[in-house]
Amino acid sequence: MRILVTGGAGFIGSHLCRRLTNENHDVICLDNFFTGRKANIVDLLDYKNFELIRHDVTQPVLLEVDQIYNLACPASPVHYQYNPVKTVKTNVMGAINMLGLAKRVKARILQASTSEVYGDPKIHPQTEGYWGHVNPIGIRSCYDEGKRVAETLFFDYLRQNKVDVRVVRIFNTYGPYMLPDDGRVVSNFIVQALKGKPLTVYGKGQQTRSFCYVDDLVEGLVRMMNTAGFHGPVNLGNPDEFTIMELAKLVLERVATQSKISYKPMPADDPRQRKPDISLASKKLKWKPAVNLREGLQRTIDYFEKIV
Repeated sequence: MRILVTGGAGFIGSHLCRRLTNENHDVICLDNFFTGRKANIVDLLDYKNFELIRHDVTQPVLLEVDQIYNLACPASPVHYQYNPVKTVKTNVMGAINMLGLAKRVKARILQASTSEVYGDPKIHPQTEGYWGHVNPIGIRSCYDEGKRVAETLFFDYLRQNKVDVRVVRIFNTYGPYMLPDDGRVVSNFIVQALKGKPLTVYGKGQQTRSFCYVDDLVEGLVRMMNTAGFHGPVNLGNPDEFTIMELAKLVLERVATQSKISYKPMPADDPRQRKPDISLASKKLKWKPAVNLREGLQRTIDYFEKIV
């Protein structure tokens, strides 16, 4: 197939491009390099079935493709809060432009949505039927609400224009090719530990997250794209739940460091609990994560040791 991956030079996008290229698809990687890096996909540039285009999804693009993975958007609070108006435009205009492209060329299109659509959830774990608890005017809302509007657009294009859409809600994902200054907790802790700096824990570190290794997530994305007749939304994430303090201790166990823990006040609208219910993904996609946190952390630490 001829497959477009927007945000293809980013953390998750680069892993997806590598997977699809190695499966002999013709892959077009589209990225504006705001958070993506050419270094993430430099090994693919010599492949005859891989093409890189520097482009911003807020502007229309004309391509002939069979499938579109729409991953373009900064995904860490540090980056999406840097230019919140741009984040909203990327989510909303990007969705409109990619859906328009899918409509024109009759491509199947997958939206990389997020667990952030659930906000600070009132139910636990989170199921796809939960509508969320989101602050529409908070500092995280450019991302939360931007992704929620994108989901609205996808299902409206399905109902109104019969576009063959897929929507996945991605929970915390980690692994090689994360940015060292990403701002997300796994990369933060690993980089701080490798540099011998204190690990920054917000509040008392009792807020929980569920961490999915990137290879498992990519497998879920590909399965969702290629499952006929199922539009989603569907949660993709690892249901094993850890407190932030437990994560910090796991990193300290695996990195030879003198780092201690530094406590700071909780950021605004930071979710207290985050855990996916993946029963729908298990049923519809026959998918579940295979890499546990300890194994995935070691692979990620091995990567960061080479670049930090």
